[in-house]
Amino acid sequence: MPVEMSLRERKKERTRRTIRVEAFRLFREQGYTETTVEQIAAAAEVSPSTFFRYFPTKEQLVLADDQDALMIEALAAQPRGQHPLTAFRKATEAVYSSMSAADLAFDQERHALLYHLPELRQAIGLEFQRSIELAAQLLADYTGRPADDFEVRVAAGAMIGTMLAIVTTTPVNAENVGHALQFLQAGLPFGPGGAPNGSDQV
Repeated sequence: MPVEMSLRERKKERTRRTIRVEAFRLFREQGYTETTVEQIAAAAEVSPSTFFRYFPTKEQLVLADDQDALMIEALAAQPRGQHPLTAFRKATEAVYSSMSAADLAFDQERHALLYHLPELRQAIGLEFQRSIELAAQLLADYTGRPADDFEVRVAAGAMIGTMLAIVTTTPVNAENVGHALQFLQAGLPFGPGGAPNGSDQV
């Protein structure tokens, strides 16, 4: 039975990935707005009802972040006793460093769509709030504090705000994400010429 369940889960993941890959191909070829759920389903060789089992809406197909589960696992693996931002930064760097070139390119394309398409701009607020809730829960689990703790919430908001600030102008990868979070943890020490000063000391 465990083997059977494993095979079933792998098949579901392949179907989900195929739907997203075909959707993004169509978005590139004919535009996000012009692409219908029916077209995506046909390209992925599934029915529209199957599409909706994986993604409630076309918008959700872009919003879904495949790194969430990886972040939960990576932060749980961090040794306790570190500053929470250090643990979060190392976990984030580990996740992005482990991604294949294809997965990293897909994630960057997803961010480009999400933050540059007017049709998806309204969804950014929802994604921002969802990300804060996830970050707060991750920090709460790591520190042993409740997720509604004032400092936990502030730290979660600061981290997600930092990510949002760079995602529209800077490639999202291990180096840039780590640099941004390191700069934040150092207290935003602006150096000459806009370069962070002393960020290697955190």
